[in-house]
Amino acid sequence: DKISKEIESKFGHQLRSRVNGVLIENEKILMVKHLMGNGREFWSTPGGGMVYGMNAADNLKREFLEETCLTIEVGEYLFVHEFLKPPLHAIELFFEVKILDGLAVLGKDPELSNTDQILADIRWMSIEDLHSLEKNSIHRIFWGIKSLSELVL
Repeated sequence: DKISKEIESKFGHQLRSRVNGVLIENEKILMVKHLMGNGREFWSTPGGGMVYGMNAADNLKREFLEETCLTIEVGEYLFVHEFLKPPLHAIELFFEVKILDGLAVLGKDPELSNTDQILADIRWMSIEDLHSLEKNSIHRIFWGIKSLSELVL
């Protein structure tokens, strides 16, 4: 369908460097739902592709503002994850983040047109909320965890 083709043309068949922010407050993590085409959805932490010449922290601040309307402080580097689900392939750097200003509101992906947005929802989720989702609809980093604190240890 149209969304799948747009994702593949913009982000597919290339190795991308990405940054992601783990924002946990009151035992809930901030998650963003992406429409992946063909009725598929994918929940992950806010983040996105890195812009050449901009460091990881500044890229993450930009991505968070675009996707969540939040101004953040980037904290500790947490871990790296390789996302490989053809046609998508990314090396993802995860960082702990804290809110400096704003309220979490769904933003937009500036790489996509207004009619082809894949960002569909923003939500604070508990570990129980994450476990209630279909395994293939959440980022792999959540598949085996029993507590959100496992992400930031």
